[in-house]
Amino acid sequence: MSSTVLTHASSRSRGNRLLVTVGSILMGMSLVYFAGFSHLDLVHNAAHDTRHSSGFPCH
Repeated sequence: MSSTVLTHASSRSRGNRLLVTVGSILMGMSLVYFAGFSHLDLVHNAAHDTRHSSGFPCH
């Protein structure tokens, strides 16, 4: 019975890691998209050097 509990706990933690990984990727892509195409001066100035160093056009 203990091996069943261990297997269930292991698959649950694998599922949690996958969920966190996918969520992190989606959040990162959303932030890059927002900062890259934002017309707000505050966001533009905050991300300006990073965008140019990564080759993302902003002008």
